[in-house]
Amino acid sequence: MTLTLDEVRHIARLARLSLTPEEEQRFQQQLSSILEHAARLSRVDTTGIPPTASVLPYQARLRPDVARPSGNRSSILANAPEVEGDYFRIPPVFDAEA
Repeated sequence: MTLTLDEVRHIARLARLSLTPEEEQRFQQQLSSILEHAARLSRVDTTGIPPTASVLPYQARLRPDVARPSGNRSSILANAPEVEGDYFRIPPVFDAEA
């Protein structure tokens, strides 16, 4: 499918693009080439091929959900810049006066 220059100008206007005459010619060729390629793809016989999101087989890459002990609280809190009791101390997110 070959686009006319009027169609290219219309597309440019919809995209709010200002094109020079040389750009109009170049985009006419490029857009026409894209449309011709899409038309060739639409002619491929896909009957009997189920729709798919990927050609690769689906494999969930999840580890087993197994309970295990977490780190030692005191060693974890030792990495914090500030601690208050058994908790991390962080600066306030919102201004208290606002």
